[in-house]
Amino acid sequence: MVLPFRFAVNMLAPGSAEEWRTRCRRAEELGYDLILVADHLGMPAPFPSLVAAAAATTRPRLGTFVLNAAFWNPVLLAREVTTTAALTGGRLELGLGTGYVPDEHERAGIPFLPPRERVDHLVRVVEELAGVLKGAEGTPGVGLTIGGNGNRVLRLAARHADVMAFSGGRFDGDAPTVLTAEELAERVDAFAEFERAAGRAVPAERNLLIQRVVVTEDRAAAAAGFREAVPYLTEEQILDLPIVLLGTVPEIAAQVRALRERHGFSYFTVLDGAMEAFGPVLAELRRTTD
Repeated sequence: MVLPFRFAVNMLAPGSAEEWRTRCRRAEELGYDLILVADHLGMPAPFPSLVAAAAATTRPRLGTFVLNAAFWNPVLLAREVTTTAALTGGRLELGLGTGYVPDEHERAGIPFLPPRERVDHLVRVVEELAGVLKGAEGTPGVGLTIGGNGNRVLRLAARHADVMAFSGGRFDGDAPTVLTAEELAERVDAFAEFERAAGRAVPAERNLLIQRVVVTEDRAAAAAGFREAVPYLTEEQILDLPIVLLGTVPEIAAQVRALRERHGFSYFTVLDGAMEAFGPVLAELRRTTD
């Protein structure tokens, strides 16, 4: 089933109230469907930022992308979700993940648990929020996004999520590495199997977080500029990375369409630093897609 495109910008940079409102309005002007906020120390606090974004805009939906479940007690998180959903007029989408940055846990005084225990906590949060996400009488429901790549997270999303968000990366110890095109395809295929096993009547929407957007006529030069971040990849592998969009506006639009055709990605998130660069691509896709 081919879903219509949705495009989101993930806001990472803090700023004054007026700066925040201006950036959110600009995202709406450029045609983004969602304004998202991450959950990292040193970045904007998710829920008040989303309430402010709702006040500054009228059309985009608003979401967390994604909350570090380890930072949150499920009961207290339920209060935040219910209140934010109401104050944003039912525009909230909740994104959850396990968390992956040890230093942030240390600074927050929260133990950085082994992967299995972090997934256990994520499962508990999702299950305890089930009623809140459905919405009680007089309160809006909230869509659930689950982010990650591991099998247990994929199985959890196959059972519960409206959106499965693939990060395109992983942590090997403390060192982040990106998934090659082949590795990401294997994760997408695994998720499809988990969905079939879960007996879902309607598949989850598939999201991909784009790490870099460079509009250029020289793709090779743009790939070389990314090489320092991924020295373990060849130039050909960099050019083939789904999470890196390099080329002219029509070339990048073609990459996005191909990702939807091959892997079912219909929902794409770019980082706020790429909001303007991706704007013409978004417009091109709107113009040329039925």
